[in-house]
Amino acid sequence: MELKIKDRMPAKRVLVTGVAGFMGSHEAEALVSLGYQTYGVDDLSGGFMDNVPKGCRFTKLDLRNRSAVARYMKNVRPEIIIHDAAFATEGGSQFTPINSTERNYNIYLNTLVEGLRNGMKKMMFASSMSVYGGQKAPFSEEMPRLPEDVYAVAKAASEKTTELLARVHGFEYTIIRPHNVYGIRQNLSDPYRNVVAIFINRLMQGKPFFIYGNGSQQRSFTYIDDYTPYVLKAGLSKRFNGEIFNIGPREAISIRGLAELVIREYFGSMEACPKHLLPQYLPDRPLEVKLAYCTHHKAEKLLGYRTSVTIQQGVSRMVAWARTRGPKEFVYLKGGLELVARTTPSTWSKKLY
Repeated sequence: MELKIKDRMPAKRVLVTGVAGFMGSHEAEALVSLGYQTYGVDDLSGGFMDNVPKGCRFTKLDLRNRSAVARYMKNVRPEIIIHDAAFATEGGSQFTPINSTERNYNIYLNTLVEGLRNGMKKMMFASSMSVYGGQKAPFSEEMPRLPEDVYAVAKAASEKTTELLARVHGFEYTIIRPHNVYGIRQNLSDPYRNVVAIFINRLMQGKPFFIYGNGSQQRSFTYIDDYTPYVLKAGLSKRFNGEIFNIGPREAISIRGLAELVIREYFGSMEACPKHLLPQYLPDRPLEVKLAYCTHHKAEKLLGYRTSVTIQQGVSRMVAWARTRGPKEFVYLKGGLELVARTTPSTWSKKLY
């Protein structure tokens, strides 16, 4: 990846949390190519060792374990931390509120506090568009945080905590709000998130996938190659300290439209899709925001953001990559959901995947 960054911060050691996952692995790969001493941690609950790039100094670490995090930070002393580790199940967080809080807010606090205690100069925090809640789309960075689900509460709290502690302790930060990032290396076996990956994996299994509601929900999707460069520009440059950026295209697509696109890229046309593999429809998920997409004016002006990969091109690339991996069995949470109600999506309560 050819990436030029002006006004780099004077740092050598960069830590990527969630490095065996999707976004973290791409960022670590780019950091290695830029010549940074690149460290990575992951508990491998949703990531894979073959995602970790060569040149990255990897340690298996559960960020919920504060004493272990403290020992690690004391040894590595990262100057910049790119925090990607998360349990990003927005819709599922209403049924796993404890797990969602532990694996989002609590692990972030452990990382941030122990990083600060051991010389961290800057935090690059990967937040979420979910902090906007159900406000009128397109979302802009000037809008207030109005989370409407447990996952979004954790992300909004992490953002606010970052701002407060930075004022008190004097470290730098940049916050990125990614929007439905997808592409190669994404976990194909996760039944709770990553809609593009779920659709493709079900087709590879020879089974239909499911759509909640009537599929009219509007989302924009960001291919990984249109995400990673801008995260690194924002995180490694002094120019963007204290900023919040949306990263995602303005162009939106309905979930029904996305389903048709995945089918066309997989089979060549809608007509070529066997009838038993056409999507099936289920009731709406509770608290799901129907219209969720962002403006990218700020990222365009300051970071030079451009959408270079269309949704059709991105899905085509992901289908081709997924076929090299083959179908994967979906992996559900050990112990199941913390709360089950009549509103629980049957894909999870009945493990339809």
